[in-house]
Amino acid sequence: MIKKCLFPAAGYGTRFLPATKSMPKEMMPIVNKPLIEYGVDEAIQAGMTDMCIVTGRGKHSLMDHFDKNYELEHQISGTSKEALLTDIREVIDSANFTYIRQREMKGLGHAILTGRELVGDNPFAVVLADDLCINLEEGVLAQMVALYKQFRCSIVAVEEVPAEETHKYGVIAGEALTDNLIRVTDMVEKPAPGTEPSNLAIIGRYILTPDIFDILENTEPGKGGEIQITDALLEQAKNGCVLAYKFKGKRFDCGSVEGFIEATNYCFENVYKG
Repeated sequence: MIKKCLFPAAGYGTRFLPATKSMPKEMMPIVNKPLIEYGVDEAIQAGMTDMCIVTGRGKHSLMDHFDKNYELEHQISGTSKEALLTDIREVIDSANFTYIRQREMKGLGHAILTGRELVGDNPFAVVLADDLCINLEEGVLAQMVALYKQFRCSIVAVEEVPAEETHKYGVIAGEALTDNLIRVTDMVEKPAPGTEPSNLAIIGRYILTPDIFDILENTEPGKGGEIQITDALLEQAKNGCVLAYKFKGKRFDCGSVEGFIEATNYCFENVYKG
């Protein structure tokens, strides 16, 4: 049902300078696989076949990664190292990859709007690659797709965070439908300390209905002078329905050094070695 997954990947990754001076943050490896490949794997597991990547300057390695490297493959053909390419070959064969450049950094909402030409008039998923989500049984996107089949509305993934960290996130409030599902009535981008409507923070997994594009086109710049997806989703919630889902699995904030190290250690012990 949902075949397209959008990856906003135009940001500079300044928290990882100088490493990200010449390497996209989405290509930083967790053990032996770049962050964005984990996201693509999750999308494929959820039944998606079209990966739509919003890129920026200096992001050519993203395109190169999801393409064949004939020279490398020739050099290691027939050796024990050839098996190391098995996973990425399967990814390349399982999905189509299209790219569009975000010319200006105007926020996540603007990045999603930039992907409109790739997505078209279809419901679609959004993955922020630096939020690494691990569930060895069923990925977070697969969980959300199952919900979309039931409710046919936009869905955001949320998790509880300490009150002192809510200012880093979009935060939701709403009416609990089940233990893990909330109908959103309020949504605030990076609330000032003490003003947060709850401790439920939006993380980098979304399923969006295509009317979000028209809303984004008419959304004024918000927090930080950027076009915020939270503002557009709040408008959507007021005029229809947006659900927040407390997902099953572990999430690592790989946009921070601490989260990146934690994710690396976890994946080494539970994914790579397992």
